[in-house]
Amino acid sequence: MSETDRYRGLYAITDSQLCPPERILQQVEAALTGGARIIQYRDKRQQRTGCEMQVREILKLCERANALLIINDDIELALASKAHGVHLGREDATLSEARARLGPTAVIGVSCYNRLELASEAAEKGADYVAFGRFFPSRTKPDAVSADPELLASARETIRKPLVAIGGITHENGAQLIAAGADMLAVIEAVFGQPDIEAASRRLSALFSPQENNNESF
Repeated sequence: MSETDRYRGLYAITDSQLCPPERILQQVEAALTGGARIIQYRDKRQQRTGCEMQVREILKLCERANALLIINDDIELALASKAHGVHLGREDATLSEARARLGPTAVIGVSCYNRLELASEAAEKGADYVAFGRFFPSRTKPDAVSADPELLASARETIRKPLVAIGGITHENGAQLIAAGADMLAVIEAVFGQPDIEAASRRLSALFSPQENNNESF
C-alpha cells in the first residue's frame, strides 16, 4: 500500500456505547468490508477488562483488510496489543513520549482542534497525521471547539502531512471537507451508529471517488 493510499479514505472510530464488547468485532469487520482504511479503538470506560485481547482480534481484522489500527490515548495498550499506533489529544502523553515508547515505525496522530499552529508543531515533531475538528455539531463531543473548512485549505498549503477531519461528519456533508483538503474523514456515529454499518462505511468511502465527488453539490 502506498503512503497516499494508507492515509486516504474513511477513518472509523469505535465507541464503547455504540460498540459493546459482544458486538465490536462484527461491527469493525463490517466497517472494514465497507472500505474503512483506519480503525481507531476508542474506549472511555473506567474498567476495560479484557480489552487487550479484544484489540488483538481487531488488529487481525485490520491486517486482513490491509487497514491500520490506531489506539485512542493509550500508549501502553497500543504497545501491548501491537497495534499500528496511537492517537493523542491535548490531555494525553506528548508526541515525543509516544514515539519513545512505540518506536520509529508507529503511526502517531495528533488532535489539533482548530489551531493551525498546533498542527505545524506536531508535523515538525514527527506526527504521521494531524486531525482538525469538530466541523459540524457532534453528539459524541457536543462541547468541542468548532473548526472551519477553510482551516483545512490553509493546512493543505503549509503542512506536508495527511489531514484528518472529524466532528459531526456524514455522507451528506463530508465531500466539502475533502474538497477543502481533508485526506481522511473520521467518524463515529455515521458508521457505528447506523443500522447497516457496512453500507454506511461504503457510502462514506465512496466520497473519495472522483466520480462521487463530482456528483455532489455544495
